[in-house]
Amino acid sequence: MKAVAIIPAAGVGTRMRTTSPKQFLSLAGVPILVHTLRKFSRCPSVGMAIVPMRKSDIASFEPVLEKEGLLGFARLVPGGIHRQDSVYSGFQEVDPQTEVVVVHDAVRPFVALESIDAVIAEAYSSGAAILAIPCTDTLKQIDKTHVVTTLPRDKIVLVQTPQAFRYSLLKEGFERAQAENFYATDESCLVERLGHPVTVLRGSETNIKITKPADLPLAEFLIR
Repeated sequence: MKAVAIIPAAGVGTRMRTTSPKQFLSLAGVPILVHTLRKFSRCPSVGMAIVPMRKSDIASFEPVLEKEGLLGFARLVPGGIHRQDSVYSGFQEVDPQTEVVVVHDAVRPFVALESIDAVIAEAYSSGAAILAIPCTDTLKQIDKTHVVTTLPRDKIVLVQTPQAFRYSLLKEGFERAQAENFYATDESCLVERLGHPVTVLRGSETNIKITKPADLPLAEFLIR
């Protein structure tokens, strides 16, 4: 059975400072989310995508998917308040017979097909895999306005998506987080808390996350 992708799109995008959520902003004439779904629909390792979004956006976005020929590949479901809630809402729609689930940010449209395939293949093998790139800047831990310490950047990476997991492993991670009322900023953290190793694969500097106004000109440049 092919992997199932969960692409949460319920965020409101406050950092983008627009009235429209960032995943619906136009990039080369179509919403950013469409670019992301196009990429996953072309990946031979992925059988379908589940897209949790705000209930108020589902009816208006379905015609967009139909026009793009993606309605059979992507299924829209109601999301939650937080990212973790949305991903879990999507996860509940996944067939329990599915071996691997891959989670990806709706606003990372430039992910390479090879990267998607790589994290999925690693999840089949070891259970959990993420993409990351080396940190080239100096990192400081601070206390408000003062430096506490300088962190060793050779032990720090900048994490990206997609992230892929065995279904049973991610299910256990969600269940433990719910029991302990714990919220993470990404799904790999839920698996880390189980004591399960997460394999880190090399990501790409072009796999950008479009979250703020300054990201849009770069995205337009990359799409060209």
